[in-house]
Amino acid sequence: MDCCDHDHDEMDYLECAKVGQKIRHFSMEAYDPAEGGFAVVDSEKILKKKKWLVLVFYPADFTFVCPTELADLAAQHARLKKLGAEVVSVSTDTKYAHLAWRTSERLLQDVKFLMAADPAGHVSRFFDVWDGESGLALRGTFIINPEGVLVSSEVNFYNVGRNADELVRKLEANVHLMKHPNEACPAKWTPGAKTLAPSEALVGKVYEALNEN
Repeated sequence: MDCCDHDHDEMDYLECAKVGQKIRHFSMEAYDPAEGGFAVVDSEKILKKKKWLVLVFYPADFTFVCPTELADLAAQHARLKKLGAEVVSVSTDTKYAHLAWRTSERLLQDVKFLMAADPAGHVSRFFDVWDGESGLALRGTFIINPEGVLVSSEVNFYNVGRNADELVRKLEANVHLMKHPNEACPAKWTPGAKTLAPSEALVGKVYEALNEN
């Protein structure tokens, strides 16, 4: 069952998370590689610390594209943390499988972020990445701001890996815009580049605004 179904016997799955709206509270068990033990991911506790929450869903442990993605994410983890983000990877495996995979797969040796377990698919359904036929989560990346608003959503099919550089760029843009809500970031924006100030004067004049000295 996904969040578009309407079965009131199921838990609160009637609405999925939507960009621009606040998420509902969720919690998941997790393996914490940094501490070498188990932990709990609690969205409310993270957001109360005024942190950004980055959720990276992937299909399964002990697969093929997935460890390359988590290794890439680990390489950018320090930059994401510096921007104020709590990074959490999520699959429908158990916390015990996460521990075993993290221990045995050499590509994961630098993974320090929390590896959350969603075996019943509750959180995967809420973020609309649940694949009911396989019981797995698609490759979904979500950025939630410190106010609990979902500001970015990306979903890929199983066979295409993501690029954590772009995740960093999107978080940088969203952090900037939270501080400067009257601005907008154009394509390929990076810190220090020009932003746009939407107004009637800008209509049809974007080229001039981006290229003026």
